[in-house]
Amino acid sequence: MTGQDRNILCLACGAVNRVPAGKSLAPAKCGRCAQKLATPEPVDITSSQLTALKSKDSGAFLLDVWAPWCGPCRMMAPHYQSAASRLNPDVRFFKLDSDQNQDAAASLQIRGVPTLIGWNAGRQIANQPGAQTGPALEAWIRNLFNLA
Repeated sequence: MTGQDRNILCLACGAVNRVPAGKSLAPAKCGRCAQKLATPEPVDITSSQLTALKSKDSGAFLLDVWAPWCGPCRMMAPHYQSAASRLNPDVRFFKLDSDQNQDAAASLQIRGVPTLIGWNAGRQIANQPGAQTGPALEAWIRNLFNLA
C-alpha cells in the first residue's frame, strides 16, 4: 500500500479494499462481493462492524451514535441523511444505535446522544455531542473533512 491509498472496509463481507487517494468511492465496489463501498444513505452498523472499521479502515467516515427514544436524535436524523446524500462519496455515513450496541457506546465513552464522531486516515478526528441540523451540520462536516 502506498501513502496515497486508502483501505476501505466492505461492511457486507468484511473485506478490506484498497482505493487510491483522490479516486471517488462512487463507482468503487468490493473486490470480494461487488457491493458498493460508498454510502449514499447512512448505514446502520453493529459493535463488531464498528470495531472492524476502527481497526482496518483508513477512509473518511462519520458515525452518528443515537438512541430510538431520543428526541434530538430523531430531529437530527433527516438532516444527517440529507448531508449523506450531498457529501457522498467523499465521506461515508454510519449510525450506531447505542441501546442495541451498549458495549460500543461505552468503548466510545458516549455520555449523551446524539454524538457525532469522525474518523479519517485511520484515526478519530472529532467527537461532537448534541444535535446539529441543516446548514450548520453540513458546514461542520465539510470543515471537519476539508471538503469544498
